[in-house]
Amino acid sequence: MNTGKVAIVTGATAGIGLAVAKRLGKDGFTVVINGINHDEGAQRVAELTAEGITAEYYGFDVTQEDPVTENITKIGEKYGRIDVLVNNAGGLGGRSRFEEMTTEFYRFVMALNLDSVFFASRAAIPFLKKGDNPTIINYTSNAGWNAGGPGAGMYGTSKAAVHTITRALAKDLAEYGIRVNAVSPGTIDTDFHIGIKSTKPEVFQSWAKNIMLGRLGQPDDVAGVVSFLASKDAAFLTAETIQVGGGQALGI
Repeated sequence: MNTGKVAIVTGATAGIGLAVAKRLGKDGFTVVINGINHDEGAQRVAELTAEGITAEYYGFDVTQEDPVTENITKIGEKYGRIDVLVNNAGGLGGRSRFEEMTTEFYRFVMALNLDSVFFASRAAIPFLKKGDNPTIINYTSNAGWNAGGPGAGMYGTSKAAVHTITRALAKDLAEYGIRVNAVSPGTIDTDFHIGIKSTKPEVFQSWAKNIMLGRLGQPDDVAGVVSFLASKDAAFLTAETIQVGGGQALGI
């Protein structure tokens, strides 16, 4: 049953974002998904609609200020509110050691993971103020604490910034009743790891040995936690980061 509530999920044409969109749709939200591949976007809307979910697609690049602001404003004006913003878009952006890292690479990774959160959140705030149990949900990473593996140092740096901006937004928006939290996915079996999955599948599968619960995560594992954070069950939860990694952060 559609509740009349609206959720925006950025980067939601595949992987965790798509799983989150499906889950929020099943929870009764009208789901607005974002991406940069318009054909994929149309296909995902058709898939969601076939499952009884009210969904639409807005194509824009989350690293670009003006398109983010314009599109989120359009969504807010169309529905008169935004209840949930899930800043799912982000990524590794490639690998580079600092000695040979270009300024362009540095700026791209920061834009992908941090600017995107800032642009989308800023644009959504006026409409979140009109929402019911309004909330922003961001994504950080273990790399935000351990600085990432070789070549992923800028990814880790950007995710540490997401951890902090989550808490800063929570402080800034508490007076409006807008909650801001983050999830920190562990190793989730998605195309994020397509490189190593295709070249060294045995290495990818071996990562499960470092996870206390003994398996890799699935997109639905993250979607369930996002669903909780978006619900009234989490109405007294803000400025928190929830590890969704089967105990991976502690190591074994």
